[in-house]
Amino acid sequence: MYTQLDIETHFDGKLKIAYLNQPATMNALTKPSLSELKDFVHSCNEDETVRCVAISGRGKAFCSGQNLDEAFTVGKEHYDHDIIRKIVVDYYNPLVMEVTRCRKPVVALVNGPAVGAGAMLALISDFVLAHESSYFSQAFSNIGLIPDTGGTYFLPKLLGRQLANYLAFTGKKLPAAEAKSFGLVAEVFSEEEFTPKSMEVLERLSNMPTAAIKLTKKAFAHSYDNTLKQQLDLEADLQQEASETEDFLEGVNAFLQKRKPNYKGK
Repeated sequence: MYTQLDIETHFDGKLKIAYLNQPATMNALTKPSLSELKDFVHSCNEDETVRCVAISGRGKAFCSGQNLDEAFTVGKEHYDHDIIRKIVVDYYNPLVMEVTRCRKPVVALVNGPAVGAGAMLALISDFVLAHESSYFSQAFSNIGLIPDTGGTYFLPKLLGRQLANYLAFTGKKLPAAEAKSFGLVAEVFSEEEFTPKSMEVLERLSNMPTAAIKLTKKAFAHSYDNTLKQQLDLEADLQQEASETEDFLEGVNAFLQKRKPNYKGK
Protein backbone atom coordinates (compact mmCIF):
# COMPACT_ATOMS: atom_id res chain seq x y z
CA MET A 1 0.00 0.00 0.00
CA TYR A 2 2.77 2.43 0.90
CA THR A 3 5.94 2.89 -1.14
CA GLN A 4 7.33 5.98 0.61
CA LEU A 5 6.53 5.03 4.19
CA ASP A 6 7.48 2.16 6.47
CA ILE A 7 4.57 1.41 8.81
CA GLU A 8 4.89 -0.26 12.20
CA THR A 9 2.01 -1.45 14.37
CA HIS A 10 2.31 -1.93 18.13
CA PHE A 11 0.20 -2.75 21.18
CA ASP A 12 -2.40 -4.88 19.43
CA GLY A 13 -3.00 -2.28 16.74
CA LYS A 14 -3.49 0.64 19.12
CA LEU A 15 -0.35 2.41 17.91
CA LYS A 16 0.70 3.03 14.32
CA ILE A 17 4.02 4.66 13.41
CA ALA A 18 4.78 5.95 9.91
CA TYR A 19 8.48 6.25 9.11
CA LEU A 20 9.48 8.44 6.20
CA ASN A 21 11.60 5.93 4.33
CA GLN A 22 13.88 7.82 1.93
CA PRO A 23 17.10 8.02 3.98
CA ALA A 24 19.25 8.73 0.90
CA THR A 25 17.58 12.17 0.63
CA MET A 26 17.26 12.65 4.41
CA ASN A 27 13.57 11.84 3.93
CA ALA A 28 12.93 14.83 1.69
CA LEU A 29 9.24 15.31 0.98
CA THR A 30 7.77 14.58 -2.44
CA LYS A 31 4.27 14.53 -3.84
CA PRO A 32 4.03 10.75 -3.31
CA SER A 33 5.31 10.89 0.27
CA LEU A 34 3.03 13.80 1.15
CA SER A 35 0.04 11.96 -0.31
CA GLU A 36 0.91 8.77 1.55
CA LEU A 37 1.34 10.62 4.84
CA LYS A 38 -2.05 12.27 4.41
CA ASP A 39 -3.66 8.93 3.60
CA PHE A 40 -1.91 7.26 6.55
CA VAL A 41 -3.17 9.83 9.06
CA HIS A 42 -6.65 9.69 7.54
CA SER A 43 -6.78 5.89 7.77
CA CYS A 44 -5.63 6.01 11.41
CA ASN A 45 -8.28 8.60 12.18
CA GLU A 46 -10.99 6.36 10.71
CA ASP A 47 -9.74 3.10 12.28
CA GLU A 48 -11.33 2.69 15.70
CA THR A 49 -8.62 0.21 16.72
CA VAL A 50 -5.93 2.89 16.43
CA ARG A 51 -5.58 5.00 19.55
CA CYS A 52 -2.28 6.80 18.86
CA VAL A 53 -0.40 7.92 15.74
CA ALA A 54 3.30 8.71 15.38
CA ILE A 55 5.52 10.02 12.57
CA SER A 56 9.28 9.53 12.38
CA GLY A 57 12.09 9.06 9.87
CA ARG A 58 14.35 6.21 8.87
CA GLY A 59 18.08 6.82 8.84
CA LYS A 60 19.83 9.79 10.39
CA ALA A 61 17.22 12.47 9.64
CA PHE A 62 13.60 13.13 10.51
CA CYS A 63 12.88 15.14 7.38
CA SER A 64 14.94 17.59 5.30
CA GLY A 65 11.89 19.36 3.88
CA GLN A 66 10.71 19.61 0.30
CA ASN A 67 12.65 17.69 -2.33
CA LEU A 68 14.02 20.61 -4.36
CA ASP A 69 14.61 18.57 -7.51
CA GLU A 70 10.88 17.93 -7.70
CA ALA A 71 9.72 21.45 -6.88
CA PHE A 72 12.18 23.73 -8.63
CA THR A 73 12.35 23.19 -12.36
CA VAL A 74 13.43 26.71 -13.41
CA GLY A 75 15.11 26.58 -16.81
CA LYS A 76 13.58 23.26 -17.75
CA GLU A 77 11.34 22.89 -20.74
CA HIS A 78 7.66 23.47 -20.02
CA TYR A 79 8.40 25.05 -16.61
CA ASP A 80 5.21 25.61 -14.64
CA HIS A 81 5.43 29.06 -13.04
CA ASP A 82 2.63 28.20 -10.60
CA ILE A 83 4.19 24.96 -9.38
CA ILE A 84 4.99 26.12 -5.84
CA ARG A 85 1.44 27.24 -5.15
CA LYS A 86 0.10 23.99 -6.60
CA ILE A 87 2.35 21.85 -4.38
CA VAL A 88 1.40 23.85 -1.28
CA VAL A 89 -2.34 23.82 -2.02
CA ASP A 90 -2.62 20.28 -3.34
CA TYR A 91 -0.18 18.43 -1.08
CA TYR A 92 0.97 20.35 2.00
CA ASN A 93 -2.26 22.04 3.04
CA PRO A 94 -4.34 18.83 2.96
CA LEU A 95 -1.69 17.06 5.07
CA VAL A 96 -1.69 19.88 7.65
CA MET A 97 -5.47 19.74 7.92
CA GLU A 98 -5.46 15.94 8.23
CA VAL A 99 -2.88 16.01 11.05
CA THR A 100 -4.45 18.85 12.99
CA ARG A 101 -7.98 17.43 12.68
CA CYS A 102 -7.01 13.88 13.65
CA ARG A 103 -9.13 12.63 16.55
CA LYS A 104 -6.19 10.59 17.89
CA PRO A 105 -3.00 12.01 19.43
CA VAL A 106 -0.35 12.57 16.74
CA VAL A 107 3.24 12.50 18.02
CA ALA A 108 6.40 13.43 16.09
CA LEU A 109 9.41 11.27 16.93
CA VAL A 110 12.22 13.54 15.73
CA ASN A 111 15.25 11.32 15.33
CA GLY A 112 17.49 13.81 13.52
CA PRO A 113 17.44 17.08 11.53
CA ALA A 114 13.98 18.55 10.90
CA VAL A 115 14.35 21.26 8.29
CA GLY A 116 11.88 23.58 6.53
CA ALA A 117 8.63 21.73 5.89
CA GLY A 118 10.16 18.84 7.85
CA ALA A 119 10.40 21.03 10.93
CA MET A 120 6.80 22.09 10.52
CA LEU A 121 5.68 18.48 9.96
CA ALA A 122 6.94 17.88 13.49
CA LEU A 123 5.54 21.07 14.97
CA ILE A 124 2.00 20.64 13.64
CA SER A 125 1.84 17.36 15.54
CA ASP A 126 0.29 17.37 19.01
CA PHE A 127 3.74 17.23 20.56
CA VAL A 128 7.34 16.32 19.77
CA LEU A 129 9.69 13.78 21.33
CA ALA A 130 13.21 14.52 20.12
CA HIS A 131 16.58 12.78 19.93
CA GLU A 132 19.30 14.84 21.63
CA SER A 133 21.22 15.18 18.35
CA SER A 134 18.25 16.50 16.40
CA TYR A 135 17.69 20.10 15.44
CA PHE A 136 14.98 22.26 13.87
CA SER A 137 15.47 24.88 11.19
CA GLN A 138 12.99 27.16 9.45
CA ALA A 139 15.24 27.07 6.41
CA PHE A 140 12.67 28.57 4.02
CA SER A 141 14.36 31.98 4.14
CA ASN A 142 17.66 30.44 3.00
CA ILE A 143 16.18 29.98 -0.47
CA GLY A 144 13.91 33.05 -0.46
CA LEU A 145 10.66 31.44 0.64
CA ILE A 146 8.30 31.89 3.59
CA PRO A 147 7.37 29.24 6.19
CA ASP A 148 4.58 27.01 4.95
CA THR A 149 3.11 23.72 6.21
CA GLY A 150 1.27 25.83 8.79
CA GLY A 151 4.40 27.74 9.82
CA THR A 152 2.94 31.23 9.64
CA TYR A 153 -0.03 30.06 11.73
CA PHE A 154 1.65 27.95 14.39
CA LEU A 155 5.07 29.54 14.94
CA PRO A 156 3.80 32.88 16.35
CA LYS A 157 1.40 30.98 18.61
CA LEU A 158 4.06 28.55 19.81
CA LEU A 159 6.89 31.05 20.18
CA GLY A 160 5.50 34.58 20.26
CA ARG A 161 6.21 37.22 17.63
CA GLN A 162 9.86 37.89 18.51
CA LEU A 163 11.16 34.32 18.37
CA ALA A 164 8.95 33.37 15.43
CA ASN A 165 10.38 36.26 13.45
CA TYR A 166 13.93 35.48 14.51
CA LEU A 167 13.80 31.82 13.54
CA ALA A 168 11.85 32.43 10.32
CA PHE A 169 14.06 35.32 9.17
CA THR A 170 17.41 33.69 9.98
CA GLY A 171 16.76 29.98 9.42
CA LYS A 172 18.82 29.34 12.57
CA LYS A 173 19.43 25.72 13.51
CA LEU A 174 17.75 25.17 16.86
CA PRO A 175 19.19 22.19 18.79
CA ALA A 176 16.66 19.92 20.46
CA ALA A 177 17.50 21.08 23.98
CA GLU A 178 17.06 24.74 22.99
CA ALA A 179 13.84 23.91 21.16
CA LYS A 180 12.57 22.32 24.37
CA SER A 181 13.43 25.47 26.34
CA PHE A 182 11.31 27.44 23.83
CA GLY A 183 8.36 25.10 24.25
CA LEU A 184 8.60 23.51 20.79
CA VAL A 185 9.56 20.07 22.10
CA ALA A 186 7.96 18.11 24.95
CA GLU A 187 10.88 15.81 25.77
CA VAL A 188 14.48 15.33 24.66
CA PHE A 189 16.03 11.89 25.05
CA SER A 190 19.59 10.62 24.76
CA GLU A 191 20.62 8.19 22.04
CA GLU A 192 20.22 5.24 24.40
CA GLU A 193 16.87 6.41 25.74
CA PHE A 194 15.20 7.77 22.61
CA THR A 195 13.49 4.59 21.42
CA PRO A 196 12.52 3.02 24.78
CA LYS A 197 11.42 6.29 26.37
CA SER A 198 9.45 7.32 23.30
CA MET A 199 7.71 3.96 23.24
CA GLU A 200 6.81 4.35 26.91
CA VAL A 201 5.02 7.62 26.10
CA LEU A 202 3.31 6.13 23.05
CA GLU A 203 2.19 3.06 24.99
CA ARG A 204 0.68 5.28 27.67
CA LEU A 205 -1.17 7.32 25.05
CA SER A 206 -2.38 4.14 23.36
CA ASN A 207 -4.10 3.11 26.59
CA MET A 208 -5.56 6.48 27.56
CA PRO A 209 -9.25 7.46 27.18
CA THR A 210 -9.05 8.45 23.51
CA ALA A 211 -12.43 10.17 23.42
CA ALA A 212 -11.35 12.61 26.13
CA ILE A 213 -8.12 13.35 24.25
CA LYS A 214 -10.15 14.04 21.10
CA LEU A 215 -12.34 16.51 23.00
CA THR A 216 -9.30 18.14 24.61
CA LYS A 217 -7.76 18.66 21.17
CA LYS A 218 -11.02 20.18 19.97
CA ALA A 219 -11.17 22.58 22.92
CA PHE A 220 -7.54 23.68 22.48
CA ALA A 221 -8.10 24.27 18.75
CA HIS A 222 -11.06 26.57 19.42
CA SER A 223 -9.14 28.52 22.07
CA TYR A 224 -7.20 30.39 19.36
CA ASP A 225 -10.34 32.25 18.27
CA ASN A 226 -12.78 32.10 21.19
CA THR A 227 -13.39 34.71 23.84
CA LEU A 228 -13.07 33.50 27.44
CA LYS A 229 -16.87 33.25 27.70
CA GLN A 230 -17.08 31.23 24.49
CA GLN A 231 -14.33 28.92 25.68
CA LEU A 232 -15.96 28.37 29.06
CA ASP A 233 -19.25 27.51 27.35
CA LEU A 234 -17.40 25.11 25.05
CA GLU A 235 -15.68 23.50 28.03
CA ALA A 236 -19.04 22.87 29.66
CA ASP A 237 -20.45 21.26 26.51
CA LEU A 238 -17.39 19.09 25.87
CA GLN A 239 -17.10 18.08 29.52
CA GLN A 240 -20.69 16.86 29.40
CA GLU A 241 -19.85 14.92 26.23
CA ALA A 242 -16.80 13.38 27.92
CA SER A 243 -18.86 12.38 30.95
CA GLU A 244 -21.15 10.33 28.72
CA THR A 245 -18.34 8.09 27.41
CA GLU A 246 -17.66 4.53 28.48
CA ASP A 247 -14.13 5.56 29.42
CA PHE A 248 -15.37 8.09 31.96
CA LEU A 249 -17.44 5.44 33.70
CA GLU A 250 -14.48 3.06 33.64
CA GLY A 251 -12.17 5.74 35.05
CA VAL A 252 -14.50 6.53 37.94
CA ASN A 253 -15.09 2.85 38.74
CA ALA A 254 -11.37 2.10 38.61
CA PHE A 255 -10.67 5.00 40.98
CA LEU A 256 -13.32 3.88 43.46
CA GLN A 257 -12.18 0.26 43.24
CA LYS A 258 -8.51 1.25 43.55
CA ARG A 259 -7.48 -0.57 40.35
CA LYS A 260 -5.88 0.35 37.05
CA PRO A 261 -8.47 1.49 34.48
CA ASN A 262 -8.92 -0.47 31.27
CA TYR A 263 -9.90 2.18 28.75
CA LYS A 264 -11.43 1.21 25.40
CA GLY A 265 -11.25 4.59 23.72
CA LYS A 266 -15.04 4.87 23.58
